[in-house]
Amino acid sequence: MSKRGRILLVDDEPSVLAALQRNFRRIFEMDTAESATAALQLMQRNGPYAVLVADMQMPGMNGIELLIRAKEMAPDTVRLMLTGNADQETAVEAVNRGQIFRFLSKPCDTSVFQAAVEAAYREHNRLRTERALLESTVVGSVRVLAEVLAMIEPSSFGLGQRLRDSARAFGEWMNLPSTWELETAAALLHLGYAAIPTSVIRKMDSQVPLLSEELELVERTPQVGYELLAQIPRLETVAKNVLYVNKRYAGAGFPDDGLAGDSIPFGARVLRILRDRLLLEGDGVVKGKAYAEMHGRTGWYDVRLLEKCFLCFPEFMANAIVAETPVRAVPVEELKPGEVLVSDVRTAGGHLLVSAGNRLPESLIKRLRNYAGFHDVKEPIYVQ
Repeated sequence: MSKRGRILLVDDEPSVLAALQRNFRRIFEMDTAESATAALQLMQRNGPYAVLVADMQMPGMNGIELLIRAKEMAPDTVRLMLTGNADQETAVEAVNRGQIFRFLSKPCDTSVFQAAVEAAYREHNRLRTERALLESTVVGSVRVLAEVLAMIEPSSFGLGQRLRDSARAFGEWMNLPSTWELETAAALLHLGYAAIPTSVIRKMDSQVPLLSEELELVERTPQVGYELLAQIPRLETVAKNVLYVNKRYAGAGFPDDGLAGDSIPFGARVLRILRDRLLLEGDGVVKGKAYAEMHGRTGWYDVRLLEKCFLCFPEFMANAIVAETPVRAVPVEELKPGEVLVSDVRTAGGHLLVSAGNRLPESLIKRLRNYAGFHDVKEPIYVQ
């Protein structure tokens, strides 16, 4: 049988590992570890593994704790428990907490062990295929929603792009395991604007004061965004970050549900800080004054994250416009996907179509060309 993805065998008894290697080295590609700590180090250095087989009783971290940590590090690694302690309580805990695929008792017959690992390989392949399909679906859904937002509220789309870039940079600076959910929430933060009448959006773009009922409608847009995103698989955390982005750290603000402090989703606390600083920068407030103003808003922000924001971005937030890159003036027909707008794009009547700082997707270029076909775009357009 040909070798496939690697398996990791973990047991504090060297003789057990030696026997497994002797029996299966021609069938499976294996690494071994004599402790949970060593196994986690191998997962970080050589992973991901297709299958993890762990002994239950080990000094220090036991097998169940190892499998829990392994699930966090590599969700697609299929986990099996191998133990001489085959009592019902151990089995139930291993299944419920470690979410193992199979439970094997020691000593384990070679045919039983091989069959279990073969089944684990098939499960691993199924999980990878399912995840790839799901991720492609989710990525496509996010792209479509972002492009819809670009057509409905171009200024929010522009803010979302810059906020997404800032969230990625901040997450990497913070050494977060993944920034995908944070970036996605940033890009779709104002998706709820899809439910706002065009007349209200025009007033917002023109900075015309809103009526009280219009202002209330805008303040509740996170709920609309949440309801749209919560229906998409894998976007549950993204949806909650959108829902709570206007929630103040002390507990005030929408939604009025009693949540406060660190109970507010981490992503929402981060995005509230990044977004508010971006808005201040957009109004011409420089770093020093932005720092003072945001610190003066008592109870608004997680102060620990606020300090980290200004450490991560000592001057300005992330910006797609680069001072060193030449600026070109082009007609709409010569726009290319991925180019960055250096100035706003407006209709002949002054209505904002796309704001400066946007990286142009194909859908927005098509929209601009439709407007240009009716001679309703101010040209040239300045891009990098």
